[in-house]
Amino acid sequence: MIRFVVIFIALFLFYLEPILGLISPFKIGEEFYILVPRFLIMYLIFVSIYYNRKRAILMGVLFGLLYDVFFIDIIGLYAFIYPILIVIATWVMRYIHMNIVTLTFLSLLLLAGLESLLFIFNTIIGNSGLFFDEFLKLRLIPTMLANSVFLFAVGWFFKWILLQRYEQKYQANTL
Repeated sequence: MIRFVVIFIALFLFYLEPILGLISPFKIGEEFYILVPRFLIMYLIFVSIYYNRKRAILMGVLFGLLYDVFFIDIIGLYAFIYPILIVIATWVMRYIHMNIVTLTFLSLLLLAGLESLLFIFNTIIGNSGLFFDEFLKLRLIPTMLANSVFLFAVGWFFKWILLQRYEQKYQANTL
C-alpha cells in the first residue's frame, strides 16, 4: 500500500486545494484578502528532492494539465510552470545544503515566483484588475502566510513518508 502513497497524497492535495480555496476571499476591515492554497506544488517539490525527480516532473505535468482543464481556460499554463519549478528546485538543491529548512524556504520562494508569474500572465492577457502593490498586499502576502503555515505543519510528514517510500523502493531493487 505504501507503494501508492505518493500519488494518493498528491491526489488528496489536488482535491483539498479548491475546498480550502472556498474560504477566500475573506474580509478584514475594508479589504478583501485572497488566499490561494498551493499545497500540491510544494508537495511535488518535496517529491523531487526526497523521492524521484522524474516522477515529480511527470506528476507536475499531469496535475498541471488537470489544473488547466478544471480551473482555468488556458491549457498548458500550469502544465508548463509546475515542471519548470520542480526542475529549478532540484537544480538549486544540488548547490545548497539539503535539509528540511532550506527546502521549506526554497518551496516558499518558488511559490512566490509561481504567484508572481501567474499575476504577470493574467495582467498581460487582461484577466487581472489589480496593480502590483494591490497584488502584493491582498493576494501574495496572505497566500504566502497560509501556505507557510501548511508547509511548516506537514513538511516533516512529507519528508518522512517520501524517505520511507524511497527506502522501500531501494530495498526492493537490491533483493
